[in-house]
Amino acid sequence: MLYSTRTAQAKRAALRERLASGELLRVPGAFNPLSARLIEAKGFDAVYVSGAVVAADLGLPDIGLTTATEVAQRAGQIARVTDLPTLVDADTGFGEPMNVARTVQALEDAGVAGCHIEDQVNPKRCGHLDGKQVVDEATAVQRIRAAVEARRDPGFLIMARTDVRAVHGLDAAIERGRALVEAGADALFPEALLGEDELAAFRAAVDVPLLANMTEFGKGELLTTSRLAELGYAIALYPVTLLRLAMGAAERGLDEILATGTQAGVVGSMQTRAELYDLVDYAGYGRFDAGVYDFTL
Repeated sequence: MLYSTRTAQAKRAALRERLASGELLRVPGAFNPLSARLIEAKGFDAVYVSGAVVAADLGLPDIGLTTATEVAQRAGQIARVTDLPTLVDADTGFGEPMNVARTVQALEDAGVAGCHIEDQVNPKRCGHLDGKQVVDEATAVQRIRAAVEARRDPGFLIMARTDVRAVHGLDAAIERGRALVEAGADALFPEALLGEDELAAFRAAVDVPLLANMTEFGKGELLTTSRLAELGYAIALYPVTLLRLAMGAAERGLDEILATGTQAGVVGSMQTRAELYDLVDYAGYGRFDAGVYDFTL
């Protein structure tokens, strides 16, 4: 009932323990707190908060228009309703190194388990679009050092994302990844790698947990969890999948009403009232209410 029964520290410890186990974590992106509950109920390993999804939820493109406050607020709303650890997309850290430091502490206060910070220029753009620009290595390293030095809980995971592959090639991306690990990154997110050979080459080059971004309509191949595990990756990320599914279903439902004058034809594809009530634990609230108000001395 209400919010998670696990502390932020416990979730952070759980995330680090799982990453150290060598097992692949399956991590879908939640577009709101209710979808985070569903991710947990279905048995996934962690929850992700995508910067692209936060922007889209606000009706904005993913070009750096959201603020650190907006991201931290939505991340906190999501993290507090699930016992799973929550990983957050912190974009470029929302400014200079001092801004990066403040962003990390705001996300710590929000109760999330970790975040990733990228090496694009600010404002950034979607990692699978052409025309990206990246900062130089010194600036990228400075961002990660600021993040590492700012965290107060050593359990908070600092992941570095590099977008260098699409700009300067695979070898440069590997070199950038190594520099970010040297700066203190606990894990790496190499964005927009092309195919299994590049995933394998990156895995062979560094010795920290790696995230594979299995986003739809992107530059990379959508691989199975078993194949990603064979390649030695620690996290299979599905950042926008649930939002795309939900919006696709919503569009089809609206089209049905326009075409037929009723939603009757799509009721069978809806989440039922009983399923919703179970997900938000209506029964638990009822038991609590009864215990408070129906008592005898």
